[in-house]
Amino acid sequence: MKLRYKILNSLLGLLVIAAVSLGLLLSHNSACEPPAAAADQAQSIRAIVYTCYGSPEVLKLARIDKPVPGANEVLVKVHNASVNPLDWHYMRGSPYFMRLSSGIGAPANQSFGADFAGTVETVGPNVTKYQPGDEVFGGRTGAFGEYVVIGQDRALAAIPPGVTLEQAATVPIAGVSALQALRDQGKVTAGMKVLINGASGGVGTFAVQIAKAMGAEVTGVCSDRNVEMVRSLGADHVIDYRKQDYTTSGETYDVIIDNVGNHSPRENSRALVPGGKLVMVGGPSGDWIGPLANPLKAALLSPFSDKSFILFMAELNPQDLAQLAGMIQSGELTPVIDRRYGLSEVPAAVGYSEEGRARGKILVTIP
Repeated sequence: MKLRYKILNSLLGLLVIAAVSLGLLLSHNSACEPPAAAADQAQSIRAIVYTCYGSPEVLKLARIDKPVPGANEVLVKVHNASVNPLDWHYMRGSPYFMRLSSGIGAPANQSFGADFAGTVETVGPNVTKYQPGDEVFGGRTGAFGEYVVIGQDRALAAIPPGVTLEQAATVPIAGVSALQALRDQGKVTAGMKVLINGASGGVGTFAVQIAKAMGAEVTGVCSDRNVEMVRSLGADHVIDYRKQDYTTSGETYDVIIDNVGNHSPRENSRALVPGGKLVMVGGPSGDWIGPLANPLKAALLSPFSDKSFILFMAELNPQDLAQLAGMIQSGELTPVIDRRYGLSEVPAAVGYSEEGRARGKILVTIP
């Protein structure tokens, strides 16, 4: 028995040492290095890059090599881009477990930004869907730069007539997240009662409008200063979260889209009908457990509940981008733009996003 205890204690000690070592490895921030200079300054472009993790000050405007499209790729001159919470998560490398893919110690890819809209400049020899001069939008790392290269079959779609470049640039991550959360995860149909927690943010402003277009009865949750704006988007009911807690009001909903994560799955379950769905799009901040707290609680609660608790991340695709652009064209969807920044002001734009008070989307204009 003593030998068994010694072996178990040794194994436990090794696990603790491994966990601590992994934690130290993931949380380590390498020193910032100067951005790599473009090989040919005459053919260089301006772009926001980052060589280390940290606050918005790590974001630098630099000259980098102009990308060259491959056989199945298009080169897009970017006119507008938009900011997402995903951007500052990458900037800080937080939560730390995301560094397993983004880079340990420092970002593996120094390009920055995701949402863009612009004009096709050149295309590869095998490209059939686009031609120079086409206005397009989509999602691609490096969106905070004068040019991006993207495959014709990736997260890219044409901008239809009547939709501006600014409007299109706001759509990819936030719009697709709202659409897929409601349609694919929540299975929303006409007549359902849907609550959007965080209705005034990027995903929330899209979700309110998309849910209304689906025929749902929509309740938006936001702060007092955003109540009228959320109501103007079509919400049937608006709750000021400082005055009323929707999880204890006695009202129940078929689907809750949670963009904030300020209520636990158990608390949210009180506001769901039997068989209702909680779709978790956003969550609490934190470098370690914070973002995982609600999904872990949901996993423990799920076997004992008749409700569904769904952790969700959007997957960009051209079909959903085109659908959302069509909704803007038809007037069913109107992107909400809070502030506009220039390319050199991206650090300030990301800092504003990190405050969590943006109404709708934050736009970046690239002259």
